[in-house]
Amino acid sequence: MSRKFKAALFKILMILSTLIISGSLILILWTIASRGVHALTWELVSRLPEGGFYIGKGGGLLNAILGSLYITVGSTLLGLLIAVPVVLYLNVYSREGSRLATVVRFTFDVLFGIPSIVYGAFGFTIMVWLGLRASLLAGIVTVTLVIIPILARAMDEVMRRTPGELSDQTYSLGATRWETSLVFLRQCAPGIMTAILLASGRAIGDAASVLFTAGYTDNLPGSLTQPAATLPLAIFFQLSSPIAEVQDRAYGAALILTAIVLLFSLSAHYFSKRLSKNKI
Repeated sequence: MSRKFKAALFKILMILSTLIISGSLILILWTIASRGVHALTWELVSRLPEGGFYIGKGGGLLNAILGSLYITVGSTLLGLLIAVPVVLYLNVYSREGSRLATVVRFTFDVLFGIPSIVYGAFGFTIMVWLGLRASLLAGIVTVTLVIIPILARAMDEVMRRTPGELSDQTYSLGATRWETSLVFLRQCAPGIMTAILLASGRAIGDAASVLFTAGYTDNLPGSLTQPAATLPLAIFFQLSSPIAEVQDRAYGAALILTAIVLLFSLSAHYFSKRLSKNKI
């Protein structure tokens, strides 16, 4: 097999792969938009569901929209509080190739592959053991467990690709390990934003982990101990209805969820670009 033939073959495969991925995205967006646009009204976005909403009566999905945002923001912040110190320890405080670092990375890889329904079942078991009810807090904690491996592994890969001379230069200037950690965070800020984007996208779109833990309600949660609705569950419940109007609302909810994820992506791209100017 000649070199030119191999190059042409792989070029064709890359083009086909790009077309398949792009076509899949366009098909998904078209399916959601074609059925959801006419159901997407200001009432759907700005009002709470009224009695009989899931059988075709009035109201909106404000409870699910805000509930999803509460859980996503809360779990992402909590996940960062746990993942960032671990990643800094692995890359600044731990020795290169240490057994502990290898075990921790392997553990994150295993946790990354566990289905979210397993996290939901685990969270539900802990809730029963502690005598807790489905609540916003339980949903945040469970989703945090889901996204910690995503945050940690993504940030770890970014920091491992940071030039090794960077730490040597900071130490040669008399910097402490804590000050070196701050330099690493600044250098890896664009990559950290990408990790946050991946984690928040997983958090806001996950249904299995919150099904048993966050519960569902037609009202807004007044505290962390009250149940909270989410958009993925709202979509599931509406698609389960035999009424065509309710199913169209489900596609409208899917369109809202897609728009939120797109907004997250654009925001992360913007801040990543701004933070790239601060790299050394």
